[in-house]
Amino acid sequence: MPSVRDVLNTMDYGPAPEAETHVADWLKAHAQGFGHFIGGAFVPSTGGGRFPVDNPARGTRIAEVAAGTPADIDAAVAAARRAQAPWAALSGHERARHLYALARTIQKRERFLAVLETLDNGKPIRESRDIDVPLVARHFYHHAGWAEMLESEFPAYAPVGVCGQIIPWNFPLLMLAWKIAPALAAGNTIVLKPAEFTPLTALAFAEICRETGLPEGVVNIVTGDGETGAALVAHPGVDKIAFTGSTEVGRLIRRATAGSGKKLSLELGGKSPFIVFEDADLDGAVEGVVDAIWFNGGQVCCAGSRLLVQEGIHERFLAKLKRRMAGLVTGEPMDKSVDVGAIVAPVQLRRIRELVAKGEAEGGVLHQAGGKLPETGSFFPPTLITEVEPASTVAEVEIFGPVAVAMTFRTPAEAVQIANHSRYGLAASIWTENVNLALDTAARMKAGVVWINSTNLFDAGAGFGGYRESGFGREGGREGLYEYLVPAWRKAQASASGEARVAPPLVAVPEAGASLGAVPTIDRTAKLYIGGRQARPDSGYGYTVRAPGGAALGQAGLGNRKDIRNAVEAAAGAGGWGGASAHNRAQVLYYIAENLAARAAEFESRLVTFGQEPDAARREVEAALRRTFFYAAQADKYDGRVHATKTRHVTLAMPEPFGAMGILCPDDAPLLGLVSLVMPAIAMGNRVVVVPSESAPLAATDLYQVLDTSDLPGGVVNIVTGPRAELAKTLAEHHDVAALWYFGEPAGLAGVEAASAGNLKPVWSHGGARIDWFSPVEGQGAEYLRNATQVKNIWVPYGE
Repeated sequence: MPSVRDVLNTMDYGPAPEAETHVADWLKAHAQGFGHFIGGAFVPSTGGGRFPVDNPARGTRIAEVAAGTPADIDAAVAAARRAQAPWAALSGHERARHLYALARTIQKRERFLAVLETLDNGKPIRESRDIDVPLVARHFYHHAGWAEMLESEFPAYAPVGVCGQIIPWNFPLLMLAWKIAPALAAGNTIVLKPAEFTPLTALAFAEICRETGLPEGVVNIVTGDGETGAALVAHPGVDKIAFTGSTEVGRLIRRATAGSGKKLSLELGGKSPFIVFEDADLDGAVEGVVDAIWFNGGQVCCAGSRLLVQEGIHERFLAKLKRRMAGLVTGEPMDKSVDVGAIVAPVQLRRIRELVAKGEAEGGVLHQAGGKLPETGSFFPPTLITEVEPASTVAEVEIFGPVAVAMTFRTPAEAVQIANHSRYGLAASIWTENVNLALDTAARMKAGVVWINSTNLFDAGAGFGGYRESGFGREGGREGLYEYLVPAWRKAQASASGEARVAPPLVAVPEAGASLGAVPTIDRTAKLYIGGRQARPDSGYGYTVRAPGGAALGQAGLGNRKDIRNAVEAAAGAGGWGGASAHNRAQVLYYIAENLAARAAEFESRLVTFGQEPDAARREVEAALRRTFFYAAQADKYDGRVHATKTRHVTLAMPEPFGAMGILCPDDAPLLGLVSLVMPAIAMGNRVVVVPSESAPLAATDLYQVLDTSDLPGGVVNIVTGPRAELAKTLAEHHDVAALWYFGEPAGLAGVEAASAGNLKPVWSHGGARIDWFSPVEGQGAEYLRNATQVKNIWVPYGE
């Protein structure tokens, strides 16, 4: 028998298996298979099909579950719809009591749920027991509080309705909690589809729902494969889809929901940088790597899989890391002494092996932890690949396994450049003892979550979600609750934006016999406005703008794809606007309002030519002036928060501008509509490419001189007139446009949302609602500012 000294020297531990008797008995009691949980009861699949669930560590079958069909989804959605109004009608306190009961019961079942999760998923029991399940309970406790406070904290909001939720296999129960808890707190009902590989803890949760007396139909769980999920996404009775999974599937969902009016949030893939500066605590950073990439076998969307190490410490750091990696134990996940468990399924193991082989073929040097792997099950050892270039496959593609790749950098600027060289933007980890360097680097990260001297920290009180192709929307915190709410006025309004209108074709030359008597004798053909200068359209054409009676008012430029490209380039080149102080941006907006007021009579006259009565024109100009003042005031008032997370951190929730945005303006109130959309976007630091009203573009082109005389930097506002549908599609497809607001004809929304799937930019249209632009409730407010920003959560050590 080894002595204590020997154990401390070798750090070898004997087996410490976790008991699984109670879970085995539960599985045996369900040996005939699990049904769906619909309307408060377990029911078989309407198709009669079932599929197996395997233990990935042992390669053995542990259960069979119902294979969901479209008819099962129909039944679940119908049950959720029946339950939604009564559930939403409960007081916040009553819903809070239900969430509290779920949290308490989960705590009572913690060990059972942890063992079941490990048997189903293959992750080490230490992780299920000490991290996952406690966080599950935390989410229900936290959102019980939001349910209690909903009426006072979100007074002008209402629940979305019926939510379809699709969760992945890497954190089965935790992802369920992330989605179900805020949805319930906000008054929604749910149809959830767990991952095909790992449905068992979701079904155990269904039993907890029934045990705690959750009303029938409030939570429904339908098991199945990708086709089951597709049926849920496509179902017309679903008001919102929340999806966590791969970027590729996220694109399919974006296209499938285009034009449906469904609210959508996507939490997708990542290839997160782990940056180690030369002044970092190297031993602490090594432990950080263990948590960043070998936690849960690297099957984590925000895994710190790209190690960026400053050149001066590169060799020393890698030597420490290799020593630490060599001591990691891979094996049976029910053993409490195991560090790395199983890969979830053979198909995922094959993918990891193929990508690692490709990394070697491209010149990477492979280092792996020693020790014998179990002979059965799906296992892959902790792996480090060095001599990797930023453009290597393994440095760009999400492997989703216990594989880190290492690169070097010389300066902080180079570290930021390499870190942001990714189509993803989910998370980043920064290691340095210099607080100035840490915060400066955090601010420069294109990522939704940044950890300083830490990694893979999660809490219900802080939002989680990505930038770029890592998706949009947040889960957790105040910002996560907004994903399950809509403005109350929209719930009271019909979902459509009014009758569809077929826009007349834009005429580039005068029709035969057309009278041009209304056109000024000195030509004032409006050009485009790009980069702070008036520019002729690339097409060389203009189109005739007509009054309601048909009289020609003038010509506007007929913009095309190249004009949009030039405008986006100008917007991208005006990045300094986002870095300007909020006070400076406010000053510019006030100056715009001042110059607009000085030329109010001119704008009133222009609106009169579009058929408005003088009083109505005066009212619109005055409203546009007030709206500009409103957003000038908001520019330095709409700021971030400090989240109360449970670890010793200050978690800063910082609203950041998207960057280059596309804005498609309405025909209603052509001046006020444009001002109501452009001003909140630029107040938050965005640069915009604006397509104004197609039928009344001269109200926008008259603004050029106002912008020129208001100290607005060139490229912050770019205006391209022309065919809205064509220009909208170009903006939606452009990969350098980070977000899009569409307030054109409802018929065009589907095409725009489908086209946006290329880089997964968020598209906001106020749910396709028809906006009263004169209303301070509908036409302005924090909802516009919130949709002009994306929240970055920065975890800073505090109080240690």
